[in-house]
Amino acid sequence: MSTETLPSYLEGAWRRGAGAGTPVADAVTGATVTHVSSEGLDLAAAVAYARGTGLAALGELTFHQRAEALKAAALALRERRQELYDLSARAGATRSDAQVDVDGGIGTALVYVSLARNGLPDHTLIAEDDPVPLGKGGTFAGRHVLTTPRGVSLQINAFNFPVWGMLEKLAPALLAGLPTIVKPATPTAYIAAHAVRVIADALPPGAVQLVSGSIPGLFDLLGGQDHIGFTGSAATAARLRADPAMTRRSARFNAEADSLNCSVLGPDAVPGQLEFDLFADALVTEMTVKAGQKCTAIRRAFVPAVLLDAVSEAVEARLARVVVGAPGAAGVTMGALAGLAQREDVRAAVARLASAGAIVYGDPHKVEVVGADGERGAFLSPLLLRVDDAARPEPHEVEAFGPVSTLMPYHGVADLLDLVARGEGSLAGSVVSRDGDFVREVVLGAAAHHGRILVLDRDSAGESTGHGTPMPQLVHGGPGRAGGGEEEGGLRAVHAHLRRTAVQGGPAVLDAITAG
Repeated sequence: MSTETLPSYLEGAWRRGAGAGTPVADAVTGATVTHVSSEGLDLAAAVAYARGTGLAALGELTFHQRAEALKAAALALRERRQELYDLSARAGATRSDAQVDVDGGIGTALVYVSLARNGLPDHTLIAEDDPVPLGKGGTFAGRHVLTTPRGVSLQINAFNFPVWGMLEKLAPALLAGLPTIVKPATPTAYIAAHAVRVIADALPPGAVQLVSGSIPGLFDLLGGQDHIGFTGSAATAARLRADPAMTRRSARFNAEADSLNCSVLGPDAVPGQLEFDLFADALVTEMTVKAGQKCTAIRRAFVPAVLLDAVSEAVEARLARVVVGAPGAAGVTMGALAGLAQREDVRAAVARLASAGAIVYGDPHKVEVVGADGERGAFLSPLLLRVDDAARPEPHEVEAFGPVSTLMPYHGVADLLDLVARGEGSLAGSVVSRDGDFVREVVLGAAAHHGRILVLDRDSAGESTGHGTPMPQLVHGGPGRAGGGEEEGGLRAVHAHLRRTAVQGGPAVLDAITAG
């Protein structure tokens, strides 16, 4: 890849920003991959192009026709996914990490194709319900319809999933008829940009645009017809939510933020039981996939106090088999973080966490690396911490966004539920147990604090998609710290981009409107 400025895709053409731009380094070697700049780009023209050309082109298509365009885009990506795997390796992702992002994104798009074909009409509007009589004589009624707003969908994405993060937002927006402007995170913008280059010709003109770099002034152009989808930190979500685009002009805003997700080991899952091993395996998986850079990763691992030593020993033994190094190098099972700045952020967070307990596996400043220089690349050992006083605030407030998790004890269900709630809202939680009464009590007590809860036991393990994997058929989001929003969830995501309107009139008029 050239180290010149990464272009943006605006108004149907690739355009480079001015100035030196922000350098983006290879996470493995430290070499410069590209520079990112949006300086001098006309973002107002991009919004106008979306509202004009994009809306018109998508508006001519029914839901089923939009699904066909989405399918063509997904299949184009599938045909060239090796290119995305290769680029992902420069961001520190192993082949299996890249597949989670790339294949996961393609699969999500294709799920939405199927959902649209089977659950949406071959029409440009949705009659959401049957007519509701509003008069005794039957001459006056009302019903709800869903139509496309006259706006755009702006997606602001995180660095850890440049392909999946884009496609899981693009798919429902495209089906809803809303043109999308993608703002990828700078450290992996070159991966998202290549994905857009692959899909652009498969989509109607104006359906997708991409800004490589910052988006100054763009929020000033958005309002009540527009939808903003954000993935990132809770602090950034709070700042964006306070923008006049939302507070005064009522643009729709959906946030999915990083959270202190937990996994719970049931008292029945003692050493020798399969559930004990499932818990330890899942924890190590969530620590090491994408080098722990997942918004759904397990940050807090709650275990019965009497099992704390046994669990720690089991997890440490599994972590000892993890090989850190350059993606593709022999034996490597965990790659690098996205960059050196990210590594320093994780180290700082680990120091705060360790002040409440101890690091029982790994060294935040030393790791054996295969196939690369451990200092030039953004490598970090997987780090397991243990906090015996689970009431300490640090593990419930501090997130180390890397291969890091903290073991904590609980004493009974009431204590456990109090500890779970201290995370102030999570995207995902899991309960590993075969005790139905325990599982029921925990799920019902913890549901209000979670967007999704996985129950894992020997009966479901063979087909389970795992703690950290959002499924397009189910909602992805969570309350409080997790952002308070919802993405995916099947056709719910499409409906969330549409405008619901109650229409009143005579039955014949209502039939004529919904018949098109």
